[in-house]
Amino acid sequence: MDSEKNTKSNNFIAQAYAGYEKLAFGKVNDAIKIMFSEKLDFEELEKMDLFCISEIRRLKDGAMEIKFFDKLKAMEKLENDNFSEKEIPAFYEALKERS
Repeated sequence: MDSEKNTKSNNFIAQAYAGYEKLAFGKVNDAIKIMFSEKLDFEELEKMDLFCISEIRRLKDGAMEIKFFDKLKAMEKLENDNFSEKEIPAFYEALKERS
């Protein structure tokens, strides 16, 4: 059972690290594409990488506002944190107990 717990914990830590890497070094090309496109269909949107976007808003005047996650904070997280098991959020621990 401990081995399974360690595997799940290591998997979560690896996913968190990969997520921070993607936030820190990911491209925003698709977000720019959205801003300048007149009309996008769902198939096209599904193919886009929008991971770095934290919020998209269409303003009353028709303008679009896109907010991105902070790349510098993601880089600091990668540099300063050791992604140890103690940092696994409580909700993840609860999910592990249910399975």
